Parts: sequence; C-alpha cells; structure tokens
Amino acid sequence: MKEFTIGPNDSGQRLDRFLSKTVPLLPASLAQKYIRIKRIKLNGGRAERDTRLSVGDVLQMYINDEFFEKPREDNAYLTVATPKLNIVYEDENILLADKRPGLAVHPHDGAEYGRTLIDHIQAYLYQKREWSPRGENSFAPALCNRIDRNTGGIVIAAKNAETLRILNQKIKDRELDKRYLAIVEGTPKPAKGSLKGYLFKDAKKNRVFVTDTPQAGSKTCQTNYVTLASGSGLSLVECELITGRTHQIRAQFAHAGHPLLGDGKYGKLNKKFDRTYQALYSYKLTFRFTTDAGCLAYLNGKSFRVEQVDFVREYFPQVSIK
Repeated sequence: MKEFTIGPNDSGQRLDRFLSKTVPLLPASLAQKYIRIKRIKLNGGRAERDTRLSVGDVLQMYINDEFFEKPREDNAYLTVATPKLNIVYEDENILLADKRPGLAVHPHDGAEYGRTLIDHIQAYLYQKREWSPRGENSFAPALCNRIDRNTGGIVIAAKNAETLRILNQKIKDRELDKRYLAIVEGTPKPAKGSLKGYLFKDAKKNRVFVTDTPQAGSKTCQTNYVTLASGSGLSLVECELITGRTHQIRAQFAHAGHPLLGDGKYGKLNKKFDRTYQALYSYKLTFRFTTDAGCLAYLNGKSFRVEQVDFVREYFPQVSIK
C-alpha cells in the first residue's frame, strides 16, 4: 500500500486525472475498477473518479508496486488492462499467437509502448499470474520469431528461459516448418517450383533487393511454392521458407514478376483491388525436431494452423485451408 497526502499543487484535480499522472502505468479502466472495489481509497473511504481533491486529503492505493515504476519498454505490459490475443495453442512452456496484420511485434517497430504483441502476451501471463517480474532476476516472456507489422500469422512466445533457449536453437537449425499463404499477381509458372536468388538488405531504406547473381553483402535466398488456385488475375500460393531472410517472400515474388497483392513496397498497389498491405500470412507451423528438444520433446511432429485467413476468404473462398 502506498499513501499520498494531497498538497496545494495537487488540490482541485479530479481523482482520475491525479492517478493518470501519479501512476502512469495504471490503465484508466483498471484505475476505475480499483476505485470501485475500494483498492483506491480517499480519506479511508470510497471515492468517485471525478471527485475533486483537496489539500490534506489522504489517498491510499492498494495496488501492486510495479505500477508505481516509471514507464519503460520493459514494463509496458502493465498498461494493457485487457490483453487482446488470438491464441492458437498454449501450454506451460509456449504460447502460439495469431498476430493480426497491422500489429507490431515489438516497440522498436515504431509502435507505442503497450500496443505491441509482446506487451499483450506479457500482460496476459502477468494477469494469469504465470509470470511475476519481481520473482525473476532477468527473464521475461519473449518472442522466438517475428513477422512484419502488416503480415499476419503465428508467432511463438516462450514462457521460460529453457524454452526460449531451445526454440532459438531449433529455429537456427531449421527444425521448425513454417508455411505461408500469399496472393500474388498473375499466374506463377511452373505452378509448383522454387525461387532462388541472392538477397541484399538496405537497412537505410528498410527494404531488400533480389538478384540472380551474387552481389557484395548479399545472401542466398530460397522459397519453395505451390499454386493452390488462380483466377481474376491473381493466384493463391503456399510458400515454404528454406532460408529466412528479411521480406524474402515479398521480394522474391516481385523479382519473379508476381508481386504480392497489396504490397506497395515491392510492387504497385492494384486499384482494382481494395487492399493496401501485403496479402501474406504465416498460417501453419510444424515442429520437426531432428535433435534433442529437452523439455519440448512432446511437441515433435505436432502441427498448428490458423482457422481462417481474411484474404483467402475474400478472393478464394472455394479453397479450404489445411
């Protein structure tokens, strides 16, 4: 419990305004709840959020100490009152979240604190009491993979350090099979094949370039694909990443003459279709361990997928996702 005595500079303020300044990590909706259930008291009794504070008033707050810290990237989860997650799978070690397009996975992607996927996952686990920051020296639930802000799909979160260590190694060793669905312009030929080339990343422009021959600083890239359906000048393809380079699928299909629908960075927005971000979704994940997986051995061979993808339903409703 923390206690505050109202002085001249704080008098005249509404209680909710005072709380937003004094405890900035406490979401407004949660503050209102704590006022209602009297975990926030004024002069030992109940108050209303619009109560005006007076000199000498005593405010008592029975809330977790974490909320009194200064806002930082590593405590942004506290600002999430109601986590919004579409959970594909969860157990004591991992959580698979279906990230919606438009949501950044981390704050450094330009999103505000409290408005990223990792913030919502940490808030969810904190509120379930599966994770207690004050009980840990350094670990916090973390993402094992990431996808672009405007790409949707499955993102893996580790609930403990051992899981994080194992999955990071498995991803490095390519023991996870990730499949993507994409809509591309035109009809790829052949209908099933492999895109191979060399990819160079220009960090300043935040984009990559694909060439058919090696260039200074470039890395090999390969995407296997199969065309699932075609029509109206578009094709639905399933992609398998053999390498995992930045913007690989988007850049390789654009280089092959089949940019992704809605991808203004590597193609041109098609006015015929009302779509302003890339039709790309990481829809399926399969664990294919070929070496010891420790505490995650039970996941070997298991496959998880999202139930539906918006652009498949819109442009190719006859196709069933499997």
